[in-house]
Amino acid sequence: MTISDTDILFLGECVREAARIEIMPRFRNLGAADVAEKTSATDLVTQADLLAEHRITAALKDRFPAALIVGEEAYDADKSVVPALADAELAFVIDPVDGTFNFAAGLPVFGTMLAVTVRGETVAGIIHDAALGDTVTAIKGAGTFLTRQDGQSSRLKVAEPATLDQMVGGMSWGHMEEPDRSRICANMAKARMTFAFNCSAYEYWMVASGKLHFIGHSKLMPWDHLAGVLAHQEAGGHTAKFDGTPYRPGETTGGIISAPDRESWQLIRREIVGH
Repeated sequence: MTISDTDILFLGECVREAARIEIMPRFRNLGAADVAEKTSATDLVTQADLLAEHRITAALKDRFPAALIVGEEAYDADKSVVPALADAELAFVIDPVDGTFNFAAGLPVFGTMLAVTVRGETVAGIIHDAALGDTVTAIKGAGTFLTRQDGQSSRLKVAEPATLDQMVGGMSWGHMEEPDRSRICANMAKARMTFAFNCSAYEYWMVASGKLHFIGHSKLMPWDHLAGVLAHQEAGGHTAKFDGTPYRPGETTGGIISAPDRESWQLIRREIVGH
């Protein structure tokens, strides 16, 4: 199974249409009944998440009726879809509003992520910034590109390697368990500057475009990482799990680090993660 250039254009339009119709009209316009807690007060779902995922899913099913579709909001109804990514002939993974807490708080740091996998390999990824209208598109073997709302396009490249005290990065330590949580949080003081965006879409755009040197996460749900990891790798970066193995569709544990190159990755794992 292959994905054509026409398919990529279709997928990009699906994501942008969902942003125009379902997401942005609800940004800073949510009522109390439009927001619900999933597992905690910081793990939310809104009507924008649900309706955007429904719209994208319907469009994908219409064009690719045999494909496996994995949506973050539909996952609770059928958890078997995530391990099925390892072998699916063709699959699409959707995060309709990544950074839902930010979205619900009125902070314009959120995005829509869509990944395409073929037989356990990510072959395309899209990250759309609904607030600004920019789209990051990555294609396996063809690079990562940022397309602005006005149509201008540029190729993305990761940051040049640097010493740790000159690096800018972020680690999602808030989702970690002790003792990793406290150790990694303290070790982040070794970097030049740190950020916590609470939004994988934004973090992967930042690291793929060279604005950040590194990012790291412990929780590996596919909708948060597949599109972003491909974007980072196609921009020249090195991403691997905490144990050094590649991150593959269907995996949900093991932690992950994205850095400019293998040597920088090893430095972050040793000095920040402490492995």
